[in-house]
Amino acid sequence: MDSAADAALYTRYVLKDGDSFLVANSYGDVAGPSEGFFVSDTRVLSSYRLRLGEETPTLLSSAVTQDNVLFVAHLTNRALSPLDEVGTPQGLIHINRNRFLCQERMYERLTCVNYGETRVTLPLRFSLAADFWDMFEVRGSKRPARGRLMEPEPGEIGYVFRYVGLDDVERASFIRFSRPPIFQGPGELEFLLTLESDETQDFYIEVGSDTGEPPSRERYRQQAAVARRRMRTKQRRGARILSSGPLFDQWMRQSRSDLALLTSELETGPYPYAGIPWFSTPFGRDAVITALQTLWLDPGLAKGVLRFLAEHQAKEDAPFLDAAPGKIMHETRKGEMSSLRELPFGLYYGGVDTTPLFVMLAHAHYRRTGDAAFLASLWPSLEAAIGWVERVCDANPLGLLDYARTAEGGLTNQGWKDSGDSVFHADGRLAPGPIALVEVQGYAFAALQGMAQLAMVLGQPERAAGWQLRAERLRGAVETHYWDEDMGFYGLAIDGERQLCRVRTSNPGHLLYTGLAEPARATRVAEQLLSSAFFSGWGVRTVARGEARYNPISYHNGSTWPHDSALCGSGIARAGVRGGVTRLLRGAFEAAVHFDMRLPELFCGFSRRQGAPPVAYPVACLPQAWAAGSGLMLLQACLGIEVDGVQNMVEINRPELPTGIEDVRINDLPIGERRFDLVFRKVGERISVFAEGEGASGLAVCIRQ
Repeated sequence: MDSAADAALYTRYVLKDGDSFLVANSYGDVAGPSEGFFVSDTRVLSSYRLRLGEETPTLLSSAVTQDNVLFVAHLTNRALSPLDEVGTPQGLIHINRNRFLCQERMYERLTCVNYGETRVTLPLRFSLAADFWDMFEVRGSKRPARGRLMEPEPGEIGYVFRYVGLDDVERASFIRFSRPPIFQGPGELEFLLTLESDETQDFYIEVGSDTGEPPSRERYRQQAAVARRRMRTKQRRGARILSSGPLFDQWMRQSRSDLALLTSELETGPYPYAGIPWFSTPFGRDAVITALQTLWLDPGLAKGVLRFLAEHQAKEDAPFLDAAPGKIMHETRKGEMSSLRELPFGLYYGGVDTTPLFVMLAHAHYRRTGDAAFLASLWPSLEAAIGWVERVCDANPLGLLDYARTAEGGLTNQGWKDSGDSVFHADGRLAPGPIALVEVQGYAFAALQGMAQLAMVLGQPERAAGWQLRAERLRGAVETHYWDEDMGFYGLAIDGERQLCRVRTSNPGHLLYTGLAEPARATRVAEQLLSSAFFSGWGVRTVARGEARYNPISYHNGSTWPHDSALCGSGIARAGVRGGVTRLLRGAFEAAVHFDMRLPELFCGFSRRQGAPPVAYPVACLPQAWAAGSGLMLLQACLGIEVDGVQNMVEINRPELPTGIEDVRINDLPIGERRFDLVFRKVGERISVFAEGEGASGLAVCIRQ
């Protein structure tokens, strides 16, 4: 196989709908070890390959449409051996392969056209398999035992695979075709299409957990319209971004489109699933940060996240799940291994930062919307969440929010850098627990401050004073115990022996985002985050070059994560280093251009070289929700926008435009019941800002240049 064909096999295209997603190669085939059609964390289709007789078709092109609804591959035939009087030369048959997901079912149409001058008999051969592996098996977990994979059941127009798990749940996969095959064997079906010269024929396939109706043109068109309509509804939420830069606009559109793709409509409202393929499920931390990134444009997403997390808040101690009363979940899974508790991730609470982040988001949502009724409904969950934060801090000798795994099988490290080797000392030694991460103290500080302000809204001044006092006490502990004057930087963490991990990492950038850091120290941290030790030219490295365990191709110890860069950028802007966030936005945008306008979960931390693209991380999720939201967060920080729904005003703090952009327009920005347009335009050396539209009447826009 030539290099182009090899590249096509290693390029992945994804579709998602609800709790289902599909990963396939450029041909549209499911052929690799991490590919497949997954429903509720179970792979229900592990092999799905199309051949023309004995030959793999030639790939012309493939893509997913910009709205993320439809996968399209254009294929043609290699020379086919004779099935009639003559063979078929190469390149006479065009096969247009179209596919989408709707209501957790796969729909596919093959449109076959004969451009030859004589009749052609086209053999379509499908190879099928369903292993019903749990997502964690696909990721590499080994199981001592599995359930029973039943013998496949050939049918008149399809194939059925069944599996009875160790949880006694039967899972099934029905593959149905629009016409009967001429041949059925173990995992093989063949169909013959006879095409006259210039004739076009369509062929339909469906895959789902039940038989459904026979595939047909009408069903395909009807469900495609439903899928597009649902996606349009999600993409139209919130404000839209337009600028003088077509490529920049394309990045913004792709980011919004990816967020729409990853967002599932749950009973509690919209919820962004973390990423495909490994994390297509509700995560707590990822969803909260994604909601914070997009809050200025679309507060509805934050409301859905808050409602879901409040509904799944822990009510009791459960060591296996790392649960404690008031704690907010880390992730939830629906697969067999989780239901059997082979792993604790069915509803898992092993994240130290999600609970204070939940409170932060609730406070930010109230400031953005002024929705006092929703705040009141959420208040019991917020009290329980901050109660957990207080109890953990009270148990720590220094008053810090720390973590330690409570059961085997859970996560050893429970911050956002949750690799086993991500918390270490300057000599490379791993830090013993319990561990108090520096950025987590910032989240706890912001949560306590937020509770103090929300308590005042609800008429509880005594409680407000108590939470404010706790926040200032925590600020003092961080400044005393984490700052290292020799580094001119905050340390990564304090370990169980009360020793500071004197390592320069990106974590203190999050501390700047929360506003905890003393201003002079915040400036010094910002300057280092923008230095060549951290800033690769594409983004901020998770660990500074030259530190122990620095490795630009590691998962957390020297790679670049777009969401991390965005949080650091917002922190740098808050510290007053306005030009720094513009640099980070430019780096992220130029990286996105190299990644086809879709920033991955992470990429390698190698320094930028002239003419060379950023180096991809081989198993990064793509798309990933908080990576998609990172450009939106950096743009907000660059423009200096804060929307205050309580005071019915917009604050603009020392705005800057992205490099090479002359104007940015935010259309249909919601505030309360009104919508308005906000325009930023370069005029000489200054940025002019003005509001337009009916909703702008009576709106206060406060600008600090």
